[in-house]
Amino acid sequence: MQLTKQAKKEQSSKMAQEVRSCSQFFFTHYHGLKFQDMAELRKRLKAFRGEYRIVKNSLVRHALKEAGIPLQEEDVLRGPVGMVLGKNGDATGIAKVLQTFSKEFPALKVRAGYAFDRWMGPEDCRNLSNLQSRPELLQRLAGVLYTTLSQIASVLEAPLRDFLLAVRALQDKNKHRET
Repeated sequence: MQLTKQAKKEQSSKMAQEVRSCSQFFFTHYHGLKFQDMAELRKRLKAFRGEYRIVKNSLVRHALKEAGIPLQEEDVLRGPVGMVLGKNGDATGIAKVLQTFSKEFPALKVRAGYAFDRWMGPEDCRNLSNLQSRPELLQRLAGVLYTTLSQIASVLEAPLRDFLLAVRALQDKNKHRET
C-alpha cells in the first residue's frame, strides 16, 4: 500500500520525536534473519527498554534531519535496515545484546549507533558492548561506598573501644590487687 506524501511526513515527524526522546539508537543489517530470530532479539532488548523495528530508509533520513542529528555516513541507510531505539540511557546494555545476538545469528550486523551525542561505527559499538552496563557500575559503586563507610565507622569506633578496654583492664587489675 502506497503512503501519501502527508502520511509520510506524519510518520517522519513521529519518528523524529521518538529519536529526540531516545538517548541512543543503533542501525543493523538484518537480511537473512528469520521471524522467530527477530522476535527473540526484541525479547532480549525489552529488558533494556530497547525497541527493534524495521524502518524505511527515507523516513529515517528525514526524521534524523528533523531531529537535528546529521547522518554521518549515507551507507548506514542502504538496503534493509533495522533500528533499535533505546529509551533508558543504558547504551552499553543494548550494545551488549546486539553483539551477543550477532554472534549467535551472524545475519545480524551492527552498522552504526548514536549514543552520548555522537555517531559510532561498528567497531565503536563493539567496544561499547565491552564496557560494564549501568546496573553493573551501580552495583560496584554501592559495594565501594559500603566498604568505605564501614572502614570509616571502624576507625571512628577505635578510640572509644580502646578507652573501654583500658578501663576494663584497670578494673581487672584493681580486682586482683584487692584479693
